[in-house]
Amino acid sequence: MEPPSLSTTERAQRDRELMARVKAGDETALSDLYDRFSGTLNALALRVLRDTADAEEVVQEVFLHAWNRASTYDPKRSSVSTWLVLVTRSRSIDRLRTRQVVDRTHDQVRHQKKLHESPRASADVQKMDRRRRIDAALAGLPDEQRRVLELAYFGGMTQREIAEQTAIPLGTVKTRTLLAMKKLRAELQAELGDLL
Repeated sequence: MEPPSLSTTERAQRDRELMARVKAGDETALSDLYDRFSGTLNALALRVLRDTADAEEVVQEVFLHAWNRASTYDPKRSSVSTWLVLVTRSRSIDRLRTRQVVDRTHDQVRHQKKLHESPRASADVQKMDRRRRIDAALAGLPDEQRRVLELAYFGGMTQREIAEQTAIPLGTVKTRTLLAMKKLRAELQAELGDLL
């Protein structure tokens, strides 16, 4: 622990000496550096992250960085405190962004899961799929057969009304309806039952 009577210049000189010892592999110097700056760096990380555990992890990462990368510290460019603050700020922001991405991803997964688990959503998907398959089957019918089915099921007309409106004999309307229904039944077993 350094005496409180040290001037700013003397403190800066001691910090540079600590970093030189850390660079040389002196674990005691790293411990002294930690004692000197961990409180300040933890407060900064906590202010950015608003989470105690994340802030503590960032501070540990910063001192690990100081141990492993002490050679990158340049006393001509900044003081030790400024270098450690910049590393802490950078690591905190990186962690915050990562956490936000993870949170958004989890939210999206939960939202998608709700959609897929929702009975209504499942029923809607089934209805859309059924409608697509019926439309495709109807499109595959000959025009004259499709026309009588559309008038009957989507127009709500009876076979007699279809015959009158289209000027086709009633027997022909019935035959076309029967042929169309047989073709559809072959393709759409379950869906056709729901429509009838």
